[in-house]
Amino acid sequence: MVRIKDEQLNLELRVAAFLASLVLYRDDVPVVSVAAGAARTNTDEHEQRERMSIHSERLRARAGCFKAVALLLAAGGFQAAVAAPAYNGIVPPAEWPPRDMVLGQEVQPPYLLSPPEVIPIDAGRQLFVDDFLIEQTSMSRAFHKPEWHPASPVLRPDQPWEQSAHGEREGPMAMPFSGGVWYDPADSLFKTWYLADYGDRHLCYATSPDGIAWDKPLLDVVPGTNIVFPNAEGASVVWLDLEEANPERRFKFVLSRVDPGAVEAGVKWNGALCSMRVHFSHDGIHWSREMAKTGPCGDRNSAFWNPFRKQWVFSIRHYTGGVPGVSHAVRCRRYWESPDLVSNTLWKPEEPVLWTSADSLDVSRSPGQVAPELYNLDAVAYESVMLGFFSIQRAIADMEKMRPKINEVCVGFSRDGFHWSRPDRSSFLPVSENADDWNWGNVQSAGGGCLIVGDELRFYASGRRGDPPHFQDADGSTGLAVMRRDGFASMEAGPDAATLTTRPLRFSGKSLFVNVDAGDGELKAEVLDVDGNSVAPFTAAACVPVQHDKTKCEVRWDGVEDLSELSDKPVRFRFHLRQGKLYAFWVSPNVSGASRGYVAAGGPGFAGAIDTTGGN
Repeated sequence: MVRIKDEQLNLELRVAAFLASLVLYRDDVPVVSVAAGAARTNTDEHEQRERMSIHSERLRARAGCFKAVALLLAAGGFQAAVAAPAYNGIVPPAEWPPRDMVLGQEVQPPYLLSPPEVIPIDAGRQLFVDDFLIEQTSMSRAFHKPEWHPASPVLRPDQPWEQSAHGEREGPMAMPFSGGVWYDPADSLFKTWYLADYGDRHLCYATSPDGIAWDKPLLDVVPGTNIVFPNAEGASVVWLDLEEANPERRFKFVLSRVDPGAVEAGVKWNGALCSMRVHFSHDGIHWSREMAKTGPCGDRNSAFWNPFRKQWVFSIRHYTGGVPGVSHAVRCRRYWESPDLVSNTLWKPEEPVLWTSADSLDVSRSPGQVAPELYNLDAVAYESVMLGFFSIQRAIADMEKMRPKINEVCVGFSRDGFHWSRPDRSSFLPVSENADDWNWGNVQSAGGGCLIVGDELRFYASGRRGDPPHFQDADGSTGLAVMRRDGFASMEAGPDAATLTTRPLRFSGKSLFVNVDAGDGELKAEVLDVDGNSVAPFTAAACVPVQHDKTKCEVRWDGVEDLSELSDKPVRFRFHLRQGKLYAFWVSPNVSGASRGYVAAGGPGFAGAIDTTGGN
């Protein structure tokens, strides 16, 4: 192959290839697949009709861009220089995953510093958790948190095999670690996989019709118990994979085991030395033999599916001394991808790239004594973003009070699957200050992240009360917190009307929907062209005021059937709000309000991993 030595030519080729990829890709729907990991093709009838009527202007542009692609191919620089835009228009860096992360300080995601010129919004509800979508606004942003459900803890260690012994590292447990909590549409049941007994550390299974009252069925793996994987040993994740074509692999189980031979003798290693093991199941009860083993890692690991990239991500515990101002090794995360959890898993020590850590904005409960550390990171796709559940250690265990270490869950957001925005560092799922409460210490997230139940998001978490005088980190159970759907952040206005104008967007749907609390006020929307001019008949004057508090409310204009005439055209939305809160907006292909976004761990009303119905 020919090497490109002229830097100016290389830059021009990269720009040309980027423009080519924008033309070759129609929002999140690939016309020509030029890179692995392209987003899912949408096959609804409207989309098919649109493909049959591509504008002649785009055809001419495409012809010119093919020349740029051909030039790159001839130069041998295509694969290294070109990365297809993601579902939201973000172009990932040429080197993936990035290797330039600096731990211990806040990192602003590059897509917030340089957002796409036009943002496709066909994938999911569009959340206002950052400024990615916003060109201008006079509204203010507020972040919100769930509240613990009064039934918490909803799962307690009340069976003999969940509390078989007391001792230094033993005690009662019935909690995800990370485990998993999912809604299975095949059985119309909530299902959870959790750690039982701190000593034996079994993986157990429970089901529920409503996600609050749980049943522990007696199964045949360990007869007379609900144990489905005895002596699972360490942290684990169970994933209900509704995108898996092989029914024997519908459920994934990734667990961490101590592995003294994971690194060669003489290789420096901080902390516990483990590797992760992968198992599959058709029912979440009967598990396969070990199907894969990873490279070395710490002892509190996790894994999750990133459907936007079509990759499994291993969230790897690591200890590093590279955090500015900290002399000792601290917990952080390394990142590794695999397309199927079986191939590409035997990484070498420190081969996974440094990913993320706690930083100076994270709050310590004992300033000057113990700096916050990132204890664990679970993640899941929700609507149009990846949610990250950062378990931040704020204090070590208090042995005199027999109080567990203080881990609390904070939330982060990613639009490229690697860089995180964490605008609110306060605790999303906090500990209690009451020593008798189930979550007096060590609160951590569950695999799957959250579920959608009607107008609510549900977050399950583990908490420890301590088991004096034996072991301060025992007596673990499972709590439930609830929050408004999409309720992570809202853009708000008071008695005086305020506006929010989006960046240029592109969509293929018909109906504009909002998640809004305007029961005491009103919301109107108008459509602008890319130059900021109002597009008739979609004007603010013609908009029917929205005066509801609903998580799914259609916005309509007098005399207008739908937005289909604007499909595939770059436009802006301008929202006018008085006395209300705007949480999200999206353009649906039909009046059901289906968002075509990901539904995290699912919920009643969803048949798969994507919202194709609008929920219940």
